[in-house]
Amino acid sequence: MALREFWSLSGVLRARAKDLLIVLALAFCALPLQAREYQAEQQRLDKFFPGASLSAAEGDYHVRTISKGDEILGYAFQSINVVDIPAYSGKPINMQVLLDPQGVIVDAYVLEHHEPILLIGIPEAELHAFNAKYQGIRVDQRVVVGRSQDENAVTIDAVTGATVTVMVVNEIVMRAAHDVAVSLGLVEDNGGIAQKPATVREDYYQPATWSDLTGNGAIRRLHLTKGDIDQAFKGTEAEGIDEAAADEVQDTFIDLYATHLNPPSIGRALLGDAHYRTLMDELKPGEHAVAVMASGEYSFKGSGYVRGGIFDRVQLRQFGNVISFRDMDFQRLDDVYADGIPDFSEMAVFIVRQQAAFDPGSPWTLELLVRRQTGPVSGMFTSFELPYQMPEQYIERPQPTAEELAAIEEAKRPLWVNIWYQKSFQIGVILAALGLLTVILFLQDTFTQRPQFLHWLRRGYLVFTVVFIGWYALGQLSVVNVLTFVHALFQDFRWELFLSDPVIFIIWTFTAASILLWGRGVFCGWLCPFGALQELINEAARKLKIPQYELPFVVHERLWAIKYIVLLVLFGISLESMMLAEKAAEVEPFKTAITLKFDRQWWFVAYALFLLVINIFTRKVYCRYVCPLGAALSISSKVRLFDWLKRRPECGSPCQLCAKECEIQAIHPDGHINHNECHYCLDCQMTYHNENKCPPLILKNKRAKRGKKAPAEPSLIPVVQVVEP
Repeated sequence: MALREFWSLSGVLRARAKDLLIVLALAFCALPLQAREYQAEQQRLDKFFPGASLSAAEGDYHVRTISKGDEILGYAFQSINVVDIPAYSGKPINMQVLLDPQGVIVDAYVLEHHEPILLIGIPEAELHAFNAKYQGIRVDQRVVVGRSQDENAVTIDAVTGATVTVMVVNEIVMRAAHDVAVSLGLVEDNGGIAQKPATVREDYYQPATWSDLTGNGAIRRLHLTKGDIDQAFKGTEAEGIDEAAADEVQDTFIDLYATHLNPPSIGRALLGDAHYRTLMDELKPGEHAVAVMASGEYSFKGSGYVRGGIFDRVQLRQFGNVISFRDMDFQRLDDVYADGIPDFSEMAVFIVRQQAAFDPGSPWTLELLVRRQTGPVSGMFTSFELPYQMPEQYIERPQPTAEELAAIEEAKRPLWVNIWYQKSFQIGVILAALGLLTVILFLQDTFTQRPQFLHWLRRGYLVFTVVFIGWYALGQLSVVNVLTFVHALFQDFRWELFLSDPVIFIIWTFTAASILLWGRGVFCGWLCPFGALQELINEAARKLKIPQYELPFVVHERLWAIKYIVLLVLFGISLESMMLAEKAAEVEPFKTAITLKFDRQWWFVAYALFLLVINIFTRKVYCRYVCPLGAALSISSKVRLFDWLKRRPECGSPCQLCAKECEIQAIHPDGHINHNECHYCLDCQMTYHNENKCPPLILKNKRAKRGKKAPAEPSLIPVVQVVEP
């Protein structure tokens, strides 16, 4: 009993030790990735903001402030904390984006991705070169990958072979940057579309009292008590300095009002008609006057502007732009005329100059800076904000043009819809080609009675499949698509993931429909670019009289199992790691030969060329024995509803013509067609309808001519030599 308990306890300890080792191994593997990400972040920050310090992450978007001393240089954030847009792999791309205080992108850098085309294929340097093009772009500009009819849009060329990926990157960068900039007040929330500034309505005037103007928001107020100031400095070096007594906490520190004087209803009410006209005459086009009035013990003007010519206690901020005022931007305001106005201890008019690009229709903020002395020459500042928004009746917003409306509509569309619009030419051509293929398949009995025409039509279609679908539209399906779809069904299924590549989606949809009607052969025989490339090469080899070799049917039949084993291995790997499965899926030469057009490392190219060279002597060896995608389609073709390929009772016994002519050996010696292996080339159907080639049909016609009704003996079937089509 004691021995049994000892072994039980030791087994538990061994299991716990094993679990601990697994956890430690996973943690050890994760450390390099985290270290690499941190190193990449820090390198980008040091490159664009050398010597700057970085604050802790703040807010919903985990934004970190980049500063040097008291000066804010910019902001840093990771896109994963802002937007969650699935890329081509089904997983989001995480990027570090750096912004300056004016809402301009300083840097956009990929920290992590799972894109198969970039993991093994296109060098990541091309993606980084693409991202470098965002430097200097404002977050409220419209950026389009490829061509655009919007003249105001910024266009960026796509990365060949990774168009969908870079379009997702563009969406991630611009949407995340815009959302963060809006949250920081660097830009106005206009949906990422730059809008023209509003103008003040000079023709609109409505007499108004002080109560009217404060009531409709034309005049805004900021009231601070001494207790508010003490609270603002709590926890800083200035805490306790010049603190208010207990009975003074509720006393007014400053009672400040601000307004925009350009609208006649406001300016004439406060300044009077004469003073208002004089002020407006002094302003240049694009300049604006802001009135600031206050009472209390704190002066918003201070005395710094006398010494240095700059007001150091009050400034404006709009879209992240800080507008400071000098003595030349200041006018003394001695009196105001609005009925009901309170008494103020100081009043001023500040002029916003042209270079500030001030928009009167957009929100702006008056910042009041309060300073406390902490040493002989040192002090601390804290700021208080008075937000301002011009009432709509005083401004006129420019009506967007048809092009701007179209751009706004396009910006509001989901990413996958924009991709479909941009690939409309490819979509149209492929839909037309699939329509033609559908006609061929539905009318196959008619087409197969014209073998010469159908042969040339099929060759032309295969050339189209290789050149247009494969090399141009990058419509090569892959087993990775199958694995992604299966995982999405059991995890987080989102249609936009599959709709993000319209060519792939359309071909997959047609393939799924064709499997129900005809089996897997339609895709493998007509729509697979690599399969079409093999078939065309083998066709040329036969024309050049290059010897052809076929395995004995018994061996051939056993080799079918290889592709199913490859599929199971890939699926098992994907359960552990989709990234590893994507790498293992390089057993498919599709990416090398089709997507990247043989522009890869030599070992990938050598593998693809090896398969094509074998194909010269034995037709479509890869498709028949290795292709995991073909295996997946064969499994799904078990739901095939119809049998469109016709056979006769004599097929297989005694006639073996079609079995010998089938170039991928999909017809068994007994005459039946294995639809799991058939590539639907329709050669057997052309023989079936050929009165000069099909032995049972030749015999039937001879009997008809002699008027005989009895069935012929099997020995009477003439021997017909196998002729290559």
